[in-house]
Amino acid sequence: MTKDRNSSMDDVAWFEQRDLFIGDFYGGKEGYHTCKIPALVISKKGTILAFCEGRKYTGRDADKIDILLKRSFDGGKSWQNTQVIVAEDGMTCGNPCPVMDQSNGTIWLPFCKNLRYNGRPSPRLILEGKDPRTIWITKSTDDGVTWAKPEEISQDVKDPSWTWYATGPGHGVQLKNGSMVIPCDHAVGKNFNADEQDPRHSHIIYSDDHGASWKIGGIVDEGTNECAIVQTVDGSLYINCRNAIKECKGTIKRAYAWSQDNGITFSKFERDKTLVEPICQAGLVRFTDKARYEKNRILFSNPASGWFSDGIGGKRHKREKLTVRISYDECQTWTVSKLLNEGPSAYSDLAIAPDMTIYCFYERGKKFYSEKLTLARFNLQWLSDGADKLQPKTRLEEPNSQTN
Repeated sequence: MTKDRNSSMDDVAWFEQRDLFIGDFYGGKEGYHTCKIPALVISKKGTILAFCEGRKYTGRDADKIDILLKRSFDGGKSWQNTQVIVAEDGMTCGNPCPVMDQSNGTIWLPFCKNLRYNGRPSPRLILEGKDPRTIWITKSTDDGVTWAKPEEISQDVKDPSWTWYATGPGHGVQLKNGSMVIPCDHAVGKNFNADEQDPRHSHIIYSDDHGASWKIGGIVDEGTNECAIVQTVDGSLYINCRNAIKECKGTIKRAYAWSQDNGITFSKFERDKTLVEPICQAGLVRFTDKARYEKNRILFSNPASGWFSDGIGGKRHKREKLTVRISYDECQTWTVSKLLNEGPSAYSDLAIAPDMTIYCFYERGKKFYSEKLTLARFNLQWLSDGADKLQPKTRLEEPNSQTN
């Protein structure tokens, strides 16, 4: 980091970033070939918890994967040593998706497990039911110092007809009614790689009893994938979804849908003409609302890139141009955008600190998009190029990065 900044309320624009995780293959010393798949949560005490997957031997999705964590107590200026939160011999443990219960400060961490790839066609075995993808959850009541023994919740949150399953990645949200919601996706049937269609769906799981139990919520129509969620000021739930590659023709657009019943059901999805993507995960978080500030603001992050020619008559997607956007009308339009990283970049997550500093935790690299995980921190003036500034209406209550 180049200069000490303390608040998004500063009169001048500022931006700084630092690399948090670098895989050993790319010059790091974490003890893992590749570190990727970012997830962020900020505790009631202001501790920043940055999660990721540590991929032990390769960068593959079905490698021996552990869930890692670094914590900061000073707004991201310094960090504790890496903690291994979840690890199991011969297993893929990934897709971290933390959410904090505002009522008691407990941080819940759902994740998924399956046997690690070891010369076997792991995705096919998952779809055939021979290597079931299972869903687990752990929790911390001390800001991530210690974590409870993980418990399996597959029987409660996975339909028997579902094969592939993923929690997040990214963060969950707590709704105004207290329910905690986790964005997920799943596949139905065995034609995951079919030419005709992609059988994936976005869906949510939720707890309305402070994590004691978890249930399946609404399911978005086929053709959606990894997703992110935010609650709008009128109580609606907005879900923004990665596109399904088999449906892509021309420029690729993000899908979105709405729920008017706290995520029990979702509308038919539509495509957002502004939110282009190369088929990738994205970040989404509320920044401000009119109850405390003069404007509603929701932030979105993703690699805003599309297709490129492969030189032999075909096209491929290229993950680059990590961009952060602002919506002032509750996800109807995205009128402000700022390029955060020009080069290769991919998965990201967003969080807001109590002092209203904006954090973007994202994958990037020089030649490949997942060489390292970088945490950027900046204020609204930087994001808006000086066109927007925070103006509190009244004395602020402590905000939370994943509420609403």
